[in-house]
Amino acid sequence: MSHEVFSIDELARHLGRDRREIEKLALRGRIPGRKVGSAWQFHSTEITRWLEQEMRDYSSAELRHVEISQQSDDICPDLPVSSLLHPETVAVPLEARTKRSVLESLLEVAGGTWQIWSPSEILAAVQQREELMPTAYAGGVAIPHPRNPLPDAHGESIIAFGRTMTGIPFGAPHGGLTDLFFLVLCQDSKSHLQVLARLGRMLQLPEFVVRLRETEDPLSAYEIICDTESQIAAVDSV
Repeated sequence: MSHEVFSIDELARHLGRDRREIEKLALRGRIPGRKVGSAWQFHSTEITRWLEQEMRDYSSAELRHVEISQQSDDICPDLPVSSLLHPETVAVPLEARTKRSVLESLLEVAGGTWQIWSPSEILAAVQQREELMPTAYAGGVAIPHPRNPLPDAHGESIIAFGRTMTGIPFGAPHGGLTDLFFLVLCQDSKSHLQVLARLGRMLQLPEFVVRLRETEDPLSAYEIICDTESQIAAVDSV
């Protein structure tokens, strides 16, 4: 069931966490919420944005917990990234030299699925998200995405990947450059968070980023991404 506003009990169930923990976070101002009378209320959009930022510092085990709590019926639970990525949505090299051209090129690549219905709307939404808070991580990776799902602007949930031949300014911490880009377009917030959590776990494997930078063609990059996620899935199944 989709909620615009969560009560404290609903949010605890939504995040798979203890009610008392959520209440402590709210009282300390560590989670976005407000009291109406004696009851806490939490807006679902604010919670999604809060969790996105929190996940940047999560361990693999904590990200796994997010995957479980946010599991969506619309994507493969074992392979949430590989199931949304396709050989035709991988571009190596990605011909782009600026932040805007990266986003435009990734959208063009994603359009190879014929599921992009309103590229201008998606581009504007992704740019707005970048202006609010850049999606670049330390280490040269960025995961651009809209602030909110855009179910009328594209069909199925899609991931597009691209690697530029040189790093470009993309808002990374300490002015670092970025050359690896995952465009994430999901139909709902739970799928979105599940994908971000899985990508976060993959990026914590040091050989993953190294291998992506060494590859010289899109099919090899696609296989590296799928193989890495399969390794994580195998560990989870034990």
